[in-house]
Amino acid sequence: MDSGLEQQLQRLRDQINSKAAHQQQHAAMLLAVEETIKEQKAAMEPGSYFAALLTLMEQQTGSNGLSNAALFLLSTILPYVSHTMLRAKFTTMMAVLSQSLDLSSADVALLKSVISCLEATLLAQDASSWKQPIAQATFKSLLQLSTDSKPKVRKRAQEAVSNLLSRPPPPTVIHPAASIASRFVLDVLSNAKADTQAAMHTLQLIKQTEMLWPADDFGDLCASLMQIPRLNTPFVAILAFQALERVFSSAGEALDEDQFRDLLISVIDLKPNVNDSAASEAWLKIIEKGYIAYASVSADGCFQSLPDLIDLVLPDIELGKQSTRDAATRCIWALIRHCVPDSKLGSEDMQRIIAILTTGLSYRFRESWTLVFLLIAALFQRLGKFAHPSMDELIKEVASMRMEPEFQFKDEADAVLGAAVRAVGPQTFLEILPLNLDGESRQGDVGRAWLLPLMKSHIRNTPLRFFISDMLPLADRLSRQSQQFVSQGRDIEAKVFNALSQQTWALLTGFCNVPADIIESFTPEFAERLATELMEVPELRPAICGALQTLLTAVHSLAHKEIEDSPITQQQALAAEQHLARFAPDYLSQLFNVFAQSPGAGRGYLMDTITAFLAVISPSEINATFVKVCTMLDQALKTHKPPTAAELTERYLEAHPPPTAHTMTDLVIVMAPYLDAERTQMLMRAAFVLANQSEDAMLQKRGYKALSRLAEQPENSPARQIIESAMAEQLIPMLTESAESVAAGSRRDRLALTSLLARNLTDDQLHFIPAMLSEVIIGTKESNERARNIAFETLLVMGRRMSQGGTINMVAITDDANADMAAEQSASMEEFFKIAAAGLAAQTPHMISATIAAISRMLFEFHEQLNNQFIVELMKTILMFVVHNNREIAKASLGFVKVIAVVLPKEILLPHLSEIVPSICKWSHEYKNQMRLKCRHILDRLARRLGMDAVAEATPEEHSKLIANMRKCQQRSQRAKENGNAQRRSEDDAAKTVAAASAATGKKTFGSAYEDIIYGSESEFDESDEEERRGSKKPKGKKTKGGNTEEATAKPNAWIKEDAEGPLDFLDRSAFTHFSTIDPSSAATAKARRMRSQPKMRDGKLVFDDEEEEARKAQAAAEPAKNENAGEDYYVQSLTSKDGFYRTANQKIKFHKRKAGDSDDEMDIASDSETKSPAKKGKDNSGTAYGREFRSKKAAGDVKRGNIDPYAYIPLNPKTMKKGAIAIKNNSKKDKRVRRVKG
Repeated sequence: MDSGLEQQLQRLRDQINSKAAHQQQHAAMLLAVEETIKEQKAAMEPGSYFAALLTLMEQQTGSNGLSNAALFLLSTILPYVSHTMLRAKFTTMMAVLSQSLDLSSADVALLKSVISCLEATLLAQDASSWKQPIAQATFKSLLQLSTDSKPKVRKRAQEAVSNLLSRPPPPTVIHPAASIASRFVLDVLSNAKADTQAAMHTLQLIKQTEMLWPADDFGDLCASLMQIPRLNTPFVAILAFQALERVFSSAGEALDEDQFRDLLISVIDLKPNVNDSAASEAWLKIIEKGYIAYASVSADGCFQSLPDLIDLVLPDIELGKQSTRDAATRCIWALIRHCVPDSKLGSEDMQRIIAILTTGLSYRFRESWTLVFLLIAALFQRLGKFAHPSMDELIKEVASMRMEPEFQFKDEADAVLGAAVRAVGPQTFLEILPLNLDGESRQGDVGRAWLLPLMKSHIRNTPLRFFISDMLPLADRLSRQSQQFVSQGRDIEAKVFNALSQQTWALLTGFCNVPADIIESFTPEFAERLATELMEVPELRPAICGALQTLLTAVHSLAHKEIEDSPITQQQALAAEQHLARFAPDYLSQLFNVFAQSPGAGRGYLMDTITAFLAVISPSEINATFVKVCTMLDQALKTHKPPTAAELTERYLEAHPPPTAHTMTDLVIVMAPYLDAERTQMLMRAAFVLANQSEDAMLQKRGYKALSRLAEQPENSPARQIIESAMAEQLIPMLTESAESVAAGSRRDRLALTSLLARNLTDDQLHFIPAMLSEVIIGTKESNERARNIAFETLLVMGRRMSQGGTINMVAITDDANADMAAEQSASMEEFFKIAAAGLAAQTPHMISATIAAISRMLFEFHEQLNNQFIVELMKTILMFVVHNNREIAKASLGFVKVIAVVLPKEILLPHLSEIVPSICKWSHEYKNQMRLKCRHILDRLARRLGMDAVAEATPEEHSKLIANMRKCQQRSQRAKENGNAQRRSEDDAAKTVAAASAATGKKTFGSAYEDIIYGSESEFDESDEEERRGSKKPKGKKTKGGNTEEATAKPNAWIKEDAEGPLDFLDRSAFTHFSTIDPSSAATAKARRMRSQPKMRDGKLVFDDEEEEARKAQAAAEPAKNENAGEDYYVQSLTSKDGFYRTANQKIKFHKRKAGDSDDEMDIASDSETKSPAKKGKDNSGTAYGREFRSKKAAGDVKRGNIDPYAYIPLNPKTMKKGAIAIKNNSKKDKRVRRVKG
């Protein structure tokens, strides 16, 4: 039985105890049918269920409840019944279903079940069955239901009709019932004014139906749809536009040229107001789809109307809302791409289109320049070489705008100019916009050095001769000018011209991107020039190597694979590859020398270039070169001394080349894929020698890397055959014996080699897995992330190989035939887990935790291949480590519990929940290493899967508060969802998913689902806490209808920057540079704030201004002006002045006891008791409270700001040292009464 059907039936069986009566009926009916099938000893197949239910329906004369249940089960079974059986029982099915199909019935569930049954039955019929009247009548009933007033019934009927019409029975292209549907649609639309609701539902049906409409009715259908917008009902008009868009997308050859033209003219006449964004977007989509279909019928006729149409649509980019602007841009972009034939690229109508789009660069389109630049770039892409000379002035205008210092759309302008470079080529482009970098080639006063980096990424498929004849001499002149400035002592100018020379050389990479004149232009003289620059000028090496690598890689791929739209044919690519191979030996010798002399930190590009040359050189020359390099490696190893720690630092490697032995090893490794059998044997012997270099970790690492390079070659290659022949006698013994002498830096490559070898183990080599498994398990705890990932991947590779079966020779591991174990063990997944679980008996917490982490990963991947009893035993074993006192072991064990809480079935988890939960609760109060948070995440996951009641029942009494808190978090989250926060959370989760996906491409390299379980958390309390944090940061301001605050909508969106030269000339083309979308005052404030935050030099020290002190000074300076503007407010003065007074409850006048130096917020108001006191307590002679200089401006505690310790030096006034209490005021928020202790 199909797995999908089995899942649905199991879900129905589980509803036997449901509280809903109809669900109980469905489950009881299913169990009764299955009991009948068992009594008849029939197979549990969809056909058996179908026969039993059909027999029941034929005999059904009882209650509607049983009929509803039978129909529901029938609708579930029918999609899985064979089409042959449904065709054979078609008449019977129609007779049974027609009895239940009552269009006036109010039973929504019954109608939905009948519709599903009819859909599945009609989908199985062939073209001849559709000619029967009963099939046509049934389809008409579905059409009637598609306009039903009940939403659920209508939606289900529309889905059924759409599904039927979009899947015509073979071999027909148009569905036999398409004519019935079109007549029904025409009848409803003709009466749209009287019955608007039915018209809306019919338009919705057309909108979601993908089908070919009959040619006879297509014109009438379009005409009817065109009449709907004239009813002046906005929502119906939008639906009509959307339906018309769907009809146009499947128009095909239904209309001739004249009908298409007349129809599109009618659509254009219905253009809505640009402010009606919904209608405008729908209309623009119709125009897009309609004209694309028109172009397939008459390309010339469509192109003739294109200029006027673009002129009509372009203002929507200027005046419309953002969604309308985007829709208009997509429409014009599609028209340019699909409706401009190749034969018309240089026509006058094309000139009109260019002129119309050029108007988009005027200032009135400033808000939409991003979209206009996008359209101009698309136009360059479509025109190609025909853009010259038609768009020369447009290129100059964009470049002029780009050069304005205040221009805000430089990236968009660069995209346009880059498209122009690709379209017309760099030679023509530089004729239009000369660089003007030196005196010989200057054609104006304006220098355009900024074009060099722009052109670098847009030059491709360009003749190489232009670079040799024009750009290379320019680079030489710039270099000579730089040297001349150096001799004159003008260092800045020298650096500028040297950089320009290097940027000119950087263009070579683009010119080497599949040029058509490789054989003619790549001459020996040019090759020699590149080799000379490569050896003598280190600054040019990256550019030259990148160009050579691009050229060789592109030519090699085109020579060995036929690629469509390639600038050169495969035969031309083969000839070019042979031509370049002649220069390969000389270049390789040069590159080897440069590689040996270059610092180790930045020579990766040299290795890539060497690899590219090895792909085109002959195998005999590679083997001869390999022998020479091996000889040099042998000589270097004899005198090699391991580098010291200082020589391995990054700073040293950036300035010095690595030892010769390291360099020669890198070269022999890169040649490994191209060697014959004899040289491969030499490389493997050398790799064994290198792998035993325990004193030099870098050499040992390269030895393992060489073996890995040989092991990853194709199956029939000489390298792979030699590796397989040496597995039993050499490789496996070498790896097992050298485990103790592996350097830390070599472990990653050793693990990679182990993974490659484990993939192709034979049955007599399976002892390699238990021999290396402990090392792989330890590798899962490596500090290097890539090494950890490789270790986990190696675990999975070993597990898959063990699941294939075989025999493990345990004697080969122990070398002791009398060992107390079976000599041979059968390979299986359970045996693999048992071997890995031996690490749980280790003596070190590090090994135990690594074993638990490895078992967790293995269980996540292979839990379906293990029986439940074995999983339970494994779970019980590791649960004992959860309560271990060592945090490293406990942390790994909690990760295991997290895995089983997600992947294991509920049937396994529920009986052992009383063991799982108490062990987790031990760490629920431990804050170190986030143990408490991990425990709550696990409990939350268990509560989601098994229910909060089950988790609460298994929780010890002392941890009941934790469960109560989790319940509160769940309730809080549920309330948040009910209040409308579910949508915001889904958006945040979508953003997190995107970030996790992008991060997965960078760091995560294995088991992202496993990492989500171990490291991710989706706890309810986390979400609620996050909501509280977000809720506290809501922006203030009254919401408007558009969703923005009033503060945001009230601000202007443009400012004019005044100029000292005079009034701004709005007719000047450069006037746009004086406009800004940023408030200049806020920008000035931000600049002043940045200036204040910068430190100042005082007495040789950096001094940072105190923002609070500056704010107080500013407030004090603004106070006189404030008082001056406020007028004579005597009431405020009476409260704030030091001479002010107030009245007590007895109407007595009391004056403020304020002294100089007291601030307003620290004003003392006299009381009856205080007026009798002869002295101020806690103050010095100036009236300032002691300790006040230490008080924090933000926090409540004391803050020391370069003064004495505040808690140590608060003097007591001897005058106040009387018997009784001592009062210290203003030392904290409240007065503290300190009583003197007697004795």
